[in-house]
Amino acid sequence: MTDRRTAQPSSPVGLHRVLDPSGERITLPQSAQRLDASPQIARDEVRIAVETLNLDAASYRQLAGAHTGADGTVDGAAVRSEVLDIIASRGKMQNPVTGSGGMLIGTVEEVGPDSPLGLRAGDRVATLVSLSLTPLQVSDALARWDGRSERVPARGHAILFGRSIAARLPEDLDPELALMVMDVCGAPALVARVVREYAERSPDSAPSVLVLGGAGKSGSLSLAAAADAGAGRRVAVVPTEAEAERLRGTGLAEEVVVADARSPLGLSGAVEAAGGAADITVVCVDVPGCEQPAILSTAQGGTVIFFSMATSFAAAALGAEGLAADVRMLVGNGYVPGHADYALALLRGNDAVRRLFEARLDTD
Repeated sequence: MTDRRTAQPSSPVGLHRVLDPSGERITLPQSAQRLDASPQIARDEVRIAVETLNLDAASYRQLAGAHTGADGTVDGAAVRSEVLDIIASRGKMQNPVTGSGGMLIGTVEEVGPDSPLGLRAGDRVATLVSLSLTPLQVSDALARWDGRSERVPARGHAILFGRSIAARLPEDLDPELALMVMDVCGAPALVARVVREYAERSPDSAPSVLVLGGAGKSGSLSLAAAADAGAGRRVAVVPTEAEAERLRGTGLAEEVVVADARSPLGLSGAVEAAGGAADITVVCVDVPGCEQPAILSTAQGGTVIFFSMATSFAAAALGAEGLAADVRMLVGNGYVPGHADYALALLRGNDAVRRLFEARLDTD
C-alpha cells in the first residue's frame, strides 16, 4: 500500500498515530484515548495481518465479571460486543477499567523500508508489546469468538512502530502455545535476573522465592526460572486445592500452599508455616488487594516483584511504608532482553511447565 504519511515524519514510539489527545497535550500511544489504526504504513512501520488476540488475564477477568449473570454464567456475546466497541472507539484494544490489553499473533503483510525490526513479509510473529498501545482494526466482528476465553480468533490488521518488539513464532511449537508463553515471558526473565543478583551477592546462601499464583502462566514459569537461576526454597501459593494438586509433584516448588493472596494474616500465616518469609516474592495473581499481603510475606531487605496488572502501586508503596517494611519493590514491565527466547527455552526444557501450559490450552 502507498504510504500516505511520507510527507510527515514518523515517530519510532508512535506519536504520529495518536489522534486524541493532540497538539500540545499529545501523549504516548499507551496513554492515548484514540489511535489512528489505518492500514497505510509509515517508512519505519510494519503491518501485521491478525490471526489471534490474547487478552491479558486482568482485562479478561474484568470484562467477564462485568457481564456475568446472577447464575454465574458469562454472557459471551456481551463480552465480545464490548471488546469490539473498545477497538472501534480507541483504535486499539485497551480495557478502560484495567488499562491493559494483551498481545497478538499474525503474519507480516508489509514492512516499511526503514523498519529496524528485522521482519519480512510472510513471517508469522507474536507481538511482544501490549495491545494497549498497538493500532488495531478488526474486520470480522470477532465472529469466531464466543467471548468466554482470553484467546480471541480475529481477522484484521495491527501496526508496529519502529521501536516495537515482535518475535517470529517457533516452528516446533503450536502457535497458540507459543503465544501463551510469550504473553508472560517478561516474568521469568526478570525473576531469573533477580535470583542471580542475590546469588552473586551471597554465593553461600541461595535465596528463597515465594510465587503468588504459582499454578498460572507467569507463576509456573517464574518458579521454573527461579530454579534455573539457583534459588533455594521455592513456595507456591494458589487459591484452590485443585490448583495445588496440579502443582504438587511437579518439582516446581518445595511447598504448595492454599491461601487467599488478598488476606494479610491468612497469607503470612500460610507462608510462615511453609518455612517463613521469602527473600523474593513474585506476585502473579490477576486480582486486586494482594499488595500488603505480599509485603508482609517478604523478609526485611527482600524484594517484591509485581507482575499483575491488577496491582495498585499506590497501595504497594503506602502499604510498605505503613508496615515499616524494608523491601525493594519492582514493577515487571514485560521486557527484559532475550525474554521470549528464555521463556520458550524453559518450556522446552521443563516437562512440568509444558504439561501445565498444554493443559491450560486444552481447557481454554
